[in-house]
Amino acid sequence: MSTKSGARRIGVLVVLCAVGLAPVGTGVAVPPPPPNPSDAELQAGKSEAQRTAGQAGELANRLAEAESLLVGLQAQVEVKMEDANKARVDLQRAETAYGQARTAADAAAAEARSAAARIEAQRSRLDEFAASSYRQGSKLGSITAYAGARDPQEMLERASLLDAISDSQLDVLDDLERARIEKVNKDSMTRAALDEAEAKRRSADEARATAEAAQQTAIQARAQQAAQAQGLQADRDSVQADLDAALSRVTGLQAQRADYQEWHEDKVREEQVVAAEPVGNDDDQAGSSAPSASGDVEAVVSRALSQLGMPYAWGGGNSRGPTRGIRDGGVADSYGDYAKTGFDCSGLMIYAFAAAGITLDHYSGYQAQSGKRVPLSQMRRGDMLFWDHGGAIHHVALYLGNGKMVEAPYSGSRVRVTQVRYGGITPYAVRVL
Repeated sequence: MSTKSGARRIGVLVVLCAVGLAPVGTGVAVPPPPPNPSDAELQAGKSEAQRTAGQAGELANRLAEAESLLVGLQAQVEVKMEDANKARVDLQRAETAYGQARTAADAAAAEARSAAARIEAQRSRLDEFAASSYRQGSKLGSITAYAGARDPQEMLERASLLDAISDSQLDVLDDLERARIEKVNKDSMTRAALDEAEAKRRSADEARATAEAAQQTAIQARAQQAAQAQGLQADRDSVQADLDAALSRVTGLQAQRADYQEWHEDKVREEQVVAAEPVGNDDDQAGSSAPSASGDVEAVVSRALSQLGMPYAWGGGNSRGPTRGIRDGGVADSYGDYAKTGFDCSGLMIYAFAAAGITLDHYSGYQAQSGKRVPLSQMRRGDMLFWDHGGAIHHVALYLGNGKMVEAPYSGSRVRVTQVRYGGITPYAVRVL
């Protein structure tokens, strides 16, 4: 017996006892009946709700498609950002190699000039020696070199010495010339390497400019899609408000009909009990109510909904609540997620399921393996829903029932309740509770 019906029956008996009347048949005084809306009123409300639901469903589908495209564009943006990062690194390496090649070329040129100067100096000394010998009329050099010789033997020794000096000078000259040629060749090869390094630097710079332009194009496309999605969201929210109002009216009428039917059933039971039992001997006992099997589910849902409006922060959230986000080197950084306190999609699930004492990993791919997989046609309140791209899980949300879910969607957004998006959704839900 319901608490409401029990209270009504006890109230009737108290009234009867107070006035000293005994219950007789069906003539017992009962509370007045609640409003009982007609079938026509119920049908009219349902028709209005169905019409508005059709508009809301159409907009929800368009919004789901727009957000699915937005997710794909976000992935493209991240790829382009990584391409730009690679191009910048390649340019830095090319510039470093160019600087090293230039330094080597300058050093080789300086060595070649120094060798040439030494060759020229030695050649000048040799020319002066030859000119002096020619003026003295002797191929051996100046006649003064023989002055003071004590005997012919010493004169011959001095002549041999002069010849040796002349040959030594020629040998030095040859060595210096070879060194100069070697340095010139080295300088030529180094400059060729410099030209190659310069060509690579220019190519890397062009690749960087191309990659950054592609990155900006991708970012602009994503921004345009985000604006379109926001417009659809506003339209859908407006129609959803009308739908909620229509459903509320229908629910109100149905509640009135249910109250009337319950009143009628209670009235029949009360009359039966009063007719069968003497007044004042009511031993009716209220049955004990079993604890709700959905208690943990409601605790998880309530915890997730308590964070509505909390900022999205990539890498944010744990079992105790929102945390500061982390850097990703891409889109999340562009939105400043590392400076925000909030949740990402898997972080919100960690916080929600902690209410039921369940520990989840901070990775949607592992969360998809954390419970029993059930077909989407059997999903129920408290199940997790997942989306994948190319076979890789990239998003998770908590199903609320009635086609709605709560999620932390993407950088720049906040935790929200929205219609289930079926574009890219996995064919299963994961049931942990």
